[in-house]
Amino acid sequence: MRSFFAELRRRNVLRAGAFYAASAWLLVQVATQVFPFFHFPEWIVRWIVVAAIIGFPFAIAFAWYYEITPEGLKLESRIEPGESITHQTGRKLDRWIIAVLAGAVALLLANTFVLHRDVGDAVAPAIVDQSIAVLPLTNEGGNAEEEYFSDGLSEDLITALSQFAGLKVISRNSSFQFRNSKDGSKTIGEKLGVAHLLEGSVRRAGDEVRISATLVRAEDGSTAWSERYDRPYKDLFKLQDDITNAVATSLKARLLTDEGAVVQSDRPPSGKLDAYTAYLQGKALWERQTEADCRKSIELFDAAIAIDPQYAQAYAAKARSLTSLSAVFLTDAAAAQQAYVEARTAVNVALRLDPDLADAHLARGKLILWSGFDWAGADAEYRRALQLAPNDPAAKVSLSEIRATLGHLDEARDLMHEVVAVDSLNAFRYNWISTLLIALGDLDGAEEAARKSIALQPTIEYAYSQLAAVRVIRGDAAGALEAAKATPPGVWQEMGLALALQIGNDRAAADVALNALIDHMANTSAFQIAEIYAVRKDADHTFEWLDRAWANRDAGVGQLLYDGLLLPYKSDPRFAAFCIKVGLPVPGSESAGAARTASLVSRP
Repeated sequence: MRSFFAELRRRNVLRAGAFYAASAWLLVQVATQVFPFFHFPEWIVRWIVVAAIIGFPFAIAFAWYYEITPEGLKLESRIEPGESITHQTGRKLDRWIIAVLAGAVALLLANTFVLHRDVGDAVAPAIVDQSIAVLPLTNEGGNAEEEYFSDGLSEDLITALSQFAGLKVISRNSSFQFRNSKDGSKTIGEKLGVAHLLEGSVRRAGDEVRISATLVRAEDGSTAWSERYDRPYKDLFKLQDDITNAVATSLKARLLTDEGAVVQSDRPPSGKLDAYTAYLQGKALWERQTEADCRKSIELFDAAIAIDPQYAQAYAAKARSLTSLSAVFLTDAAAAQQAYVEARTAVNVALRLDPDLADAHLARGKLILWSGFDWAGADAEYRRALQLAPNDPAAKVSLSEIRATLGHLDEARDLMHEVVAVDSLNAFRYNWISTLLIALGDLDGAEEAARKSIALQPTIEYAYSQLAAVRVIRGDAAGALEAAKATPPGVWQEMGLALALQIGNDRAAADVALNALIDHMANTSAFQIAEIYAVRKDADHTFEWLDRAWANRDAGVGQLLYDGLLLPYKSDPRFAAFCIKVGLPVPGSESAGAARTASLVSRP
């Protein structure tokens, strides 16, 4: 045996193996880092890995049988002992191995400090000239009750400008954070990553409306275009078009030409401004996300529909409000089911009136997802919405969520990178990214995204739970408990504390916290209880509570394939059985690699 290893060293087989392994690893790392920039499919990288593994024994065999000589490659058996130069070849191989390892170290450093794309505090990309943020128009009327009107006009300008190809338009959630801001244009432009700002004011007085609009170059605050309009209120839609066209012309933008894209608008087809006003009021109330405001928004959407029965956007908005009312606020099963029935009627009317309305497809996707757990149906609706409105962040977020539900985590993450490019100050976006990164095993990135979410909105309870989950997975009991205690008081804090205690040394406290959660929230939080049992490494109770969550039609079931606390059990046969029961792809199966889940959907 000793002579065999001596022969391996003499023939440089070990050095050749080390050189091959280092070179193959470097090739895979380069492909992993570079290919995504050119949108190469993932299977190419997978085949490179497979080819590298298959090639290893051949490389070893080649090194055993052949030797490099001044005359070229020769069979080792045909070289006289005195003619062998394996010692010289060995020194060359040593230098080559060092060179490859140096390249590997350089790549790792570049990946850490240059290429690593962090969603929270990454180095900001160069600001392109064709980029704009519409700041909320100032309500000069002074009546706070009229703010829905100025905000509605601002949102409409965002929607209209989003119809132009190659124009980066910041979403409402981020740009509206600069309402009444004292920051200068350069600071706002840098924070939002845009070269231009559209600002102005609006005053509505009876039948007259006055709008002042200014397109500002963010870098130096200079004016690129400015105009003041005094028009009859009845000319409001033409006025919006005039402003949009003037800004687009100034930025040299052109309308979208994507295949399947359709210009989106929330205007009533009749042009009746009373219907539009009621719609704007309902939309403003829905944004507040309370039960009372949700109910009032439905009344206002009904008022808009009564004025213009062909108003597809109002029907879609009504369906969205009814779906939220049922899923979030109603505890009575009969009332919740009735709300879903009314939502289904409303969204069907919206799609009959305007099959190309992206918001109607988003509303239907949310409805069939929440009311019937129709994963494949929701995926199709969200895809259609994004096809119709390629620049709509809401469509990208919805598609990201359903793709993650179906197990396509890389695709879900990439969609969110696109979203944060135009919605970089939205805490909820980073919270969702944190969830995805946990599932992808990037705990550092997940913690940073959760911290970013908390920094943007300290009252967002779920972000603290994300932070606690990251630390639980790391086994950091003290850190997990710290994050849980920092959560604003409420159910999320109770669940976070129960989760964090499971990895601590106080088993009695862990048991008490879990039992309290079961006593208080067994009917509403079965999925979260399953997560806690998973952390306790109690597989039997984990799957027992997952079954209970499905019996309760707990919305958490949709998190199964991206839940970092449950994914360690994906090799358990019961995990696959549960996936089949609820209509989700089985990890590692063909169905997980393709969105062919319609036949698996289990209707409630």
